[in-house]
Amino acid sequence: MPTLEELRKIRLKKLDALKKAGVNPYPSKTKKTHKICEVISDFNNLVKAKKKIVLTGRIRAIREHGKSTFLHFEDYTGKIQAYLKEDILGEKKYKGFLDSFDIGDFAEFTGILCKTRTGERTVEVSDYKILAKSLRPLPEKWHGLKDIEERYRKRYLDLLMNPEVKEVFLARSKILKLLREYLDDNGFLEVETSVLQPIYGGASARPFITHLKALDKDFYLRISDELYLKRLVVGGFDKVYEVSKDFRNEGIDKQHNPEFTQVEFYWAYADYNDLMKFAEKMLSYIIKEVCGSLKIEFEENKLDFAPPWKRITYRDLLLKYTGVDIDKIKTEEELKKAISSKKELKLDLKGIVGYGPMLDALYKEYCRPKIIQPTFLIDHPAELMPLAKRKEENPLRIQSIQLLVSGYELVKAYTELNDPKDQKERWLEQEGLAKKGLQEHEVLDEDYIEALEYGMPPTAGFGIGIDRLTAILTNQHSIRDVILFPLMKPKN
Repeated sequence: MPTLEELRKIRLKKLDALKKAGVNPYPSKTKKTHKICEVISDFNNLVKAKKKIVLTGRIRAIREHGKSTFLHFEDYTGKIQAYLKEDILGEKKYKGFLDSFDIGDFAEFTGILCKTRTGERTVEVSDYKILAKSLRPLPEKWHGLKDIEERYRKRYLDLLMNPEVKEVFLARSKILKLLREYLDDNGFLEVETSVLQPIYGGASARPFITHLKALDKDFYLRISDELYLKRLVVGGFDKVYEVSKDFRNEGIDKQHNPEFTQVEFYWAYADYNDLMKFAEKMLSYIIKEVCGSLKIEFEENKLDFAPPWKRITYRDLLLKYTGVDIDKIKTEEELKKAISSKKELKLDLKGIVGYGPMLDALYKEYCRPKIIQPTFLIDHPAELMPLAKRKEENPLRIQSIQLLVSGYELVKAYTELNDPKDQKERWLEQEGLAKKGLQEHEVLDEDYIEALEYGMPPTAGFGIGIDRLTAILTNQHSIRDVILFPLMKPKN
């Protein structure tokens, strides 16, 4: 059996032969008249018309039978059969096809439509043209490839050889389209904010640093859109949203990729209760449109997204799964003692400093994985989200939401903190923890504090991870399966 390099050399010889014969193997233009899906949907009428049509696509299979050849080719919209006969094309033209074309080539086929004796829709070819010569053969065995990283690196082959993979990304595109439409229809304005930022903010994460030569200054790739979108609320936009690429210098696993997509929106004169109602309506609508039902399967779980969704407080969840009661345990030292006193709690606290970060680590290890059905986790301790407004009846808690599904955090949302004094103090607390060794923390943004001092109305903010949402709705084990080109370690 010839090697890949030997097959490539054979194709290069065919390429040279085409050029010597005066044929351009990579022409710019085609006389295409129809997409394949249009031919399939209107097949009977086109057959009756007996009018020549021109179709284009990639050849996926060739079966030679003496003086006739059947092949299948496909474009973005579908697949169809072509039938080439020597007595129609002529001996020279027919032999020219067999000598020049391979599986994987892009071609243009001119002819009339018919059905074969087996009833297959077919183009009876009277002329053809090379559109792009393929120099590498398509892989014979790609589906289920054990080296999954090779599929990520060569996503173009993954899409070509596995139709179900293409369906995942079509679903992702539909999810984003529906989200945009829903927000637009509810009066939100889509905007664009800065990716390069002098101060990173809006979340607790390590940023990527880059250098701007023109200013001889380091900038950060944004970790969130939040602070810039809220500046727009200060500026008079009551409802804004952004579909954004954000960047966090963190680990890579089934739920994390350093470059990810999220949608954030900010809604003046609303609070976190409004957000929960809105989220139920918006997401149940999108899920129904994408999946056809509010009951879906994700891995081994059967999920039911029919609203209303369960609500549980942070305190109750932590108490249920760890035995730690944050109504009684309120300091970092008390929390350390509580964790060390429970044999069943094993927690790596390296790089974790402070009451809030320690609670968060405990929650992520022992609580979040236990939540399967859609659940709103609410009323977090104030130390966990420095940008969220405190509850008026209990200032130790904040007006906050996380939507949890099958161990994933899909949504983080809250009533926004619009008190500039409280905001500055909470950021200074974060910077104090950083000096003690906390690795992931928020930083003080004086310009944003100045914006708040001009006044921001009561506002609710909402962020949803598109990669995680797509993974759940398409039943993919990892978000790398729903990112076209996930970040990969270079081979060299």
